[in-house]
Amino acid sequence: MAGFILRRVLWALFLATLISFFAFIVFFIIPGDSRASRGGAVTVSLLQQYKLEHTSVFQAYGEFVWRFVRHGELGESFYNNQSVNERLSAALPVTVALVVGGALLWLMMAFPIGILSALRPRSLLDRLGMIFVLFGVSAHPIWIGLVFSYFLGFKLHLTPISGYCDFFHPTGRVCGGAADWAYHMVLPWLTLAFLFTALYTRMIRAMVLETMQEDYIRTAKAKGAGSMRILRSHVLRNSLLPVVTMLGMDVGLAFGGVLFVESVYDLPGVGWMLYDSLARLDLPIMMGVFLVVCLAVVFANLVADIVCMLLDPRVHVARIASYERAAKPAPGLKRLSPKAKLSGTPT
Repeated sequence: MAGFILRRVLWALFLATLISFFAFIVFFIIPGDSRASRGGAVTVSLLQQYKLEHTSVFQAYGEFVWRFVRHGELGESFYNNQSVNERLSAALPVTVALVVGGALLWLMMAFPIGILSALRPRSLLDRLGMIFVLFGVSAHPIWIGLVFSYFLGFKLHLTPISGYCDFFHPTGRVCGGAADWAYHMVLPWLTLAFLFTALYTRMIRAMVLETMQEDYIRTAKAKGAGSMRILRSHVLRNSLLPVVTMLGMDVGLAFGGVLFVESVYDLPGVGWMLYDSLARLDLPIMMGVFLVVCLAVVFANLVADIVCMLLDPRVHVARIASYERAAKPAPGLKRLSPKAKLSGTPT
């Protein structure tokens, strides 16, 4: 177990290094000495902001990584000279709350619908669930957000149409606290959950149907195990593995949905921050958002791999066995000496 975790951590560090080098090339080297306009004035480039314009590429990259790892330094905005770290520290909690709350909501919706559809295939509930799946996959998040805002917010007055309330109620805010915060996040959570519930419902339904056909499920039924015990002890445990893996990969995909959701509901999160920086060509902000999102995806996949191994240690054993089979030569083949390889006759 320790060896598996160590390999995954090393692989995550390797991916993080590649991501940082790619970000350095895209945001430092490719723009070169270009300037960004700000209210008629001309701001420095990223190379000049970091004072790296007279160094080699690898020296500049090393200095960039050292500043990021040691101090978390990501530069200052071209538009208002505000620190990127301050902007991210203010926007990141909003996006994390949106993604985590939406993920919990779509799992709470996907598991019952997927399991009931698998237990009653081709029933009315199964057909309605599949219609919901197709509708959720096809609809655009902006359209879903506008529909929810119109009916639930404007017509029924059940939730606020837009806006954000801070959880800790800072001074100068009209609203704040846990109740107002959750009240303003209901529609964003529903919108994000609606996008992913369809995908997870379809996957859970397929996994439950496949697991119910396994031999050990028939054996458990023959021994007299109840349906709820089989579902809880066998079916759900094996169905959790692909869900956990998919959750790790969907962090980056969820950020794409967050960009639209935050735009519709006027949430001051990372997605809105990226949208605003793209319009102004604010390279430090764009680089900070890129690094944070990519590193979050790497970390989420690392956690997902570890959780999958804890849920089912056979995953770790199967990977080791596959590595060993790949390293061994195929059975029945004899090694040839260099002389035999040249002459074409076996030894």
